[in-house]
Amino acid sequence: VQLQASGGGLVQAGGSLRLSCAASGRTFSSYALGWFRQAPGKEREFVACISWSGGTKYFADSAKGRFTISRDNAKNTVYLQMNSLKPEDTAVYYCAAATDVLSRRSYDYDYWGQGTLVTVSS
Repeated sequence: VQLQASGGGLVQAGGSLRLSCAASGRTFSSYALGWFRQAPGKEREFVACISWSGGTKYFADSAKGRFTISRDNAKNTVYLQMNSLKPEDTAVYYCAAATDVLSRRSYDYDYWGQGTLVTVSS
């Protein structure tokens, strides 16, 4: 599976962005998908993930109530809608796919996209 993230950019605090991650491969619908982020000088951290059916979703505490995750298996795409953005959300956002488990742990993911930069100005 190859993943291509897009939708990052510069936004003011309080604004919104929608990230997309398009995947290649015919087995997209069988993967759990996740979003992670890495801020400068910090470790990569979990943001949100969604099961293959879209029926189960997990969020980091920092994302709850502000971010939503969804997927369109017909389009081989997963989305991260980010609202009420804060400067501390500034990071490179990565999408990832896992074959075996829906997880908050980055090491459970088998495939990674290249990342898209989100910058939130105060």
